[in-house]
Amino acid sequence: MSDIKITLPGTETVTLTGQTIDKLIRAGDGDAALLYLYTLKTHGQKTSSEAAIALDKSKGWVASAMAVLSQLGLVQLDDAGVGGVDGAGGVEDLASKRPYQEPRQYTINEIKAELIAGSDFSIVVDETQRRLGKILSPDELLRLFGIYDNLKMPPEVILQLITHCIRESSITGDGRAPSVRYIEKAAFTWEREGIFSLERAEEYLKGLEARKSIRGEIKRALQIRGREFSATEKQFVDGWIDMGFQPDAVAIAYDRAVVKTGGQNLLRYMDGIMKNWHNKGIHTAEQVAEKDGGQKRSAAGSNALKHGEPNREEMERMQRLLNRIKEE
Repeated sequence: MSDIKITLPGTETVTLTGQTIDKLIRAGDGDAALLYLYTLKTHGQKTSSEAAIALDKSKGWVASAMAVLSQLGLVQLDDAGVGGVDGAGGVEDLASKRPYQEPRQYTINEIKAELIAGSDFSIVVDETQRRLGKILSPDELLRLFGIYDNLKMPPEVILQLITHCIRESSITGDGRAPSVRYIEKAAFTWEREGIFSLERAEEYLKGLEARKSIRGEIKRALQIRGREFSATEKQFVDGWIDMGFQPDAVAIAYDRAVVKTGGQNLLRYMDGIMKNWHNKGIHTAEQVAEKDGGQKRSAAGSNALKHGEPNREEMERMQRLLNRIKEE
């Protein structure tokens, strides 16, 4: 296919091959497409943290989108994955520590032959159709087989993944079963997290439940009622959780931000407070109180000296020194 040029404002141009565009369209993943355009625009010279800031996304968002691009063969990741590249030279520095294998492209006839042979994949298909309540289309069968064959995910783990996706859809969605495309995207995340056994899946899901519980406490601290977090709110909250903040510390930051801003740009002001605390190793209400107490004691001492009023210890030390002088 011929190359397609995208002309940007000014003198900048970005070149995309028709094959790359086809891959992005087939993936149907807007997050991955956005990250890919950003990567091209910055010539692969930005870290995952810089990408998250520039795109106003979380590191988790960047990692998931990068995993999709990796599966499409548009980027190459080292053994550490996206999460381990902070401080490195950018996306291009991720290349080729691990040999990349282009995901195999299947035909529907191959899928049919696999089903007729009665392999483990046929069991996965039967159970998936039963759980989703529908017959899978050819495109959906191809996506499901990609999870099974390209990602090398065991059948029992695939079914656990589907169970998780169905549960998530029933909680956060409109009650409808998740699409196979949604399941495929979740599978990329599980592959990146190294989830290839039921034990690892159970551990991962417990971690998600713990995070969900913390999110609920933070939601109450932010006085959000009767609705879920918006996408922006969730990015901020997940970032604070990743930094290790407890809900009680978030509540203190919220109160201070409300007083200071009156509700304008509240989350960004809070984020500044949280990052400042994080850099100082402060993540709980107790640590905040300890910091505040130290600042007050320091301020009291400074004010006393400023007004010529030395504290009691200083006065006693001076008196002892005078007594010693007299004795001599």
